[in-house]
Order: sequence, then C-alpha cells, then structure tokens
Amino acid sequence: MYFKKVGVGVQIGLKMATALAVFLLSVECQSEAQDSAVALMYNRVGSENGATTEIAVFEDHLTHLSANNYQVLPLPQITASLKIGAATPQRALALTFDGGHISVYREAWPRLKALGFTFTVFIATDFIDSGREDYMSWDQLRELASSGVTIGTLGATYNHLVSLKDTEAAADIQRANQRFMNEIGSIPELFAYPFGEYSAVLQAIVARNGHSAAFGHHSGVIYGGADYLALPRFPLVGGYSNMTRFRTVVDTLPLPVTDLVPADPFLTENPPALGFTIIGEIGPLDALACYLPQFGTLNLEHLGPSRIEVRFPEPLAVGRSRVNCTLPGPEGRWRWFGLQLLVP
Repeated sequence: MYFKKVGVGVQIGLKMATALAVFLLSVECQSEAQDSAVALMYNRVGSENGATTEIAVFEDHLTHLSANNYQVLPLPQITASLKIGAATPQRALALTFDGGHISVYREAWPRLKALGFTFTVFIATDFIDSGREDYMSWDQLRELASSGVTIGTLGATYNHLVSLKDTEAAADIQRANQRFMNEIGSIPELFAYPFGEYSAVLQAIVARNGHSAAFGHHSGVIYGGADYLALPRFPLVGGYSNMTRFRTVVDTLPLPVTDLVPADPFLTENPPALGFTIIGEIGPLDALACYLPQFGTLNLEHLGPSRIEVRFPEPLAVGRSRVNCTLPGPEGRWRWFGLQLLVP
C-alpha cells in the first residue's frame, strides 16, 4: 500500500511485507513452480478516444483468467521473486495500465476488484497535475494505492526521454519522483518507458533515480535472467486485444537469451547487426522464427548450437521497430523473445 506522507516506520514495514510475500510465494510455489511470468499492458478501457480496449473484450479477458486459474500477482512481487531466483506459480501474470486514464478507475478497477485481481498503473505526473477530466486525480490514485494497487511512473511529461539530453531526461524523472513523494509518500519502484523507448544511457538514469525495474512496449516474458531495466509486456490494445492473441500471450514461455547485440537498442548503425545466444534446455531451434512488420519473416543464421544472427534485408525505418522471435514450446505454448529497436 501507499499512503500520503508515509513515515519511515511504515516504509520499513512495507519492505518487510514485500520480502515476506516473496518468501511465502517461493514456498507456496515449489510444487507447481515456474521461473517466469507474463505482464500484460493496457491503456484505456472503453474509451472513445486514443488507444483503448473495448469493455466487452476486457471482460472476456478477465473471464478467461478467472475461469482458468491464472495467478494475477502484484508486479513488484513478481520482479522481486524472479530477480532473486525464487519461483512463481504456474500461470503467473501481472496486469498493467499506462497513462492514468480515468477509464481505468471507472471501468477497469471495479471489474478487477470484483475478481480480486490486483494491477499496476503507470502515470505521468504532469497529466495528473493538469486536472484534465480524462485522467485520474491524486485523490483517486491514493484510493487505488490504499487498496493495494501498485502505482508506477512514466516520468513527468510522457516525453520521448531517449531523445532528450541526459540532464533533461534525469530532470524529468526526478521532478516526477518529487511529485510522488509529495502526493503518495514514496518513489515508485517501477518505471515504464514512454512509448517503450529506451537506451543504455536512459536505463542507467532510471536506475540511479531509485527504480528497481523498468518496462518497455516490446513483447516477451519476464524471467530470472532477464534485463530488469528492459522488461517486456504484451500490449493488448485495439486490434492486438482479440481473444485469439490473448489466449496465446497469457500462456507464453520465455525464450531466454544472453550476449544480445546490439547491447543498446538506440541504434548507431542501420541496419543493425542483431544477434543473441539462446540459453537453457529448450530443445531444437529449427522452428525458431523472427518477425518484423517492415520486412515480415527475417532470415536467420544459426552459428553453432545456440547462437542466432538476424539478417535485415535493408535499413530499418526511422523510429521504433519491434522484433519478435518465437519458438514452439511444450503443451502447445510458445516461447517468445522480443525487443524494440530505435532509429533516431
């Protein structure tokens, strides 16, 4: 929980409670455990404007989760558990909403509360301070926080932080954190990159300002060995929210990789030399496929048993490009690795 003017004793108690929750989760999950979890990303619910998920579709999502015993957990609990190698339950997932739109308070929260589902809402503080009727107020955010909802940050302005000078990006994040201290009583653990855009420099700025995990807009699965300053979420907005896709993504498994090149998604060479090494006992890689909307299915070169090099036929378009790599997994599930590249 988060309360305005949280004292030191309460903050310590919250940290102890989180640690206890992680321990109990690990013990509880040992019989039916996995080392991964899925995070889902929504924006508005039932809104006439902007990126939205229709109410009927959102209700179908929740019905599927409830009827099939998915374990909807607090996102900080998931990241804290996986980061230390603790287990999560089978079918563990987290629900997130970007923007702090009023429809989350009016439409999503009552439906989630009725099912006992927790969630995370990422906000840009300037939008809350604006008093606009299409965004939540600080009072409403405090109400959510007091009920157990996690409040995360998008910074102050919801700007393209990766394109700003380092000092400007840091100032944006710090100004937001000061507003959180004034209104909520603490700095959020979790950060979400505006537009999903990040660079190695921005990751370092986010970490220096007290955020333990940060999320993009690229698809994929959170797992123990992931980069916790570049965590994936599956967007479920507009045409990406249909039930066929939903059923697929909530059952995805990680496609764990290491030695990712380029190390910085903010590209200085175009086309980039993209490559990674797949780790773990996941079976043959013959059916691995990588896809980019600009080019369709990409050519892959297998270098040895686990090293993959991705070949782009020509330079990427200016702006954001999302690469998705998938591999058939057990029980009809898919393994998934995604990343977002940015051409300035």
